[in-house]
Amino acid sequence: MPDAKICGITSPDILDAAIDGGARFAGFVSFPKSPRHLELDKLEALARQAYGRIETVLVTVSADDVYLAAAASAMQPDWIQCHGGESPRRVAEVRRFARRGVIKAIGMSRQEDLPTVSPYEQVADMLLFDAPAQAQEMPGGNARSFDWGVVKGWRFNRPWFLAGGLTPENVREAMRISGADLVDVSSGVETAPGLKDPALVAQFLAAVEV
Repeated sequence: MPDAKICGITSPDILDAAIDGGARFAGFVSFPKSPRHLELDKLEALARQAYGRIETVLVTVSADDVYLAAAASAMQPDWIQCHGGESPRRVAEVRRFARRGVIKAIGMSRQEDLPTVSPYEQVADMLLFDAPAQAQEMPGGNARSFDWGVVKGWRFNRPWFLAGGLTPENVREAMRISGADLVDVSSGVETAPGLKDPALVAQFLAAVEV
């Protein structure tokens, strides 16, 4: 059965929409440059709402131990997603702050990128393939996709998400082409950067589960 992650959740109603729609993961972004950034008090409140209802993911970008310790204390995330330029060694270090494990996001655009995945398979519990960030862009949530066929048929040693430019309209085709069983959406269910629509969340999750 396919599973989905609704990422960049910033409000209780969107969290409820994700849970009601059957999402497995709820992603909360902690990166000040992002329009989806949450301060620690909001992380704590949303994590409390999510507890026992959905798996929580703290999405970070090259965060240091001091911040990770504070965030972990506030929300006790099931997963921490490393969405920056973290080395394999750093990913392994981050794991102790999560209850279940670490997700490593990796920019993907061509088959030549595939060998770069291997070192992360040794230290991350799950992988996430996104379009590479361009200059001036955020590391994720940029509504850009990559060639989904790049990852089709490649045997990874860890479960992996497909991300980048997914929408309610294209997610089934993306899953078919890539072979993904896990998908991640953020901007594809928004009406403006950081402003998610409960109806779009419901439509996306319905499309995933068809």
